[in-house]
Amino acid sequence: MSEEFGDSLPLGRYAALQYLQYAVSTVKDRALPRIGDGQKPVQGRILYSMWDNGTRAGSKRVKSAAVVGDVLGRFHPHGDQSVYDALVRLAQDFSMRYPLIDGQGNFGPPAGAEAVF
Repeated sequence: MSEEFGDSLPLGRYAALQYLQYAVSTVKDRALPRIGDGQKPVQGRILYSMWDNGTRAGSKRVKSAAVVGDVLGRFHPHGDQSVYDALVRLAQDFSMRYPLIDGQGNFGPPAGAEAVF
């Protein structure tokens, strides 16, 4: 491991090295879009779940909660907020050049827009 300590490392140094490896792995595997399709893994899971359940252009609309629940149950056990945020971004024309989901209802205003009451 380290020539300075032989085969052992102080716990603090070991934890720092392991955390750095975990952080790099997390950024590469979850936060950055893939080169092949430009999607983050959670976005791909959402689109696959919708395809697998028969949700396509022209089909009957489904609730966001149904899609989020299916993705959480089958593919992405990391919490519903990250899945819902990714689902909303897939429907926003100001977040993606070409929205991949046709959202119905309130999918949020552009950043900096005034709220209308």
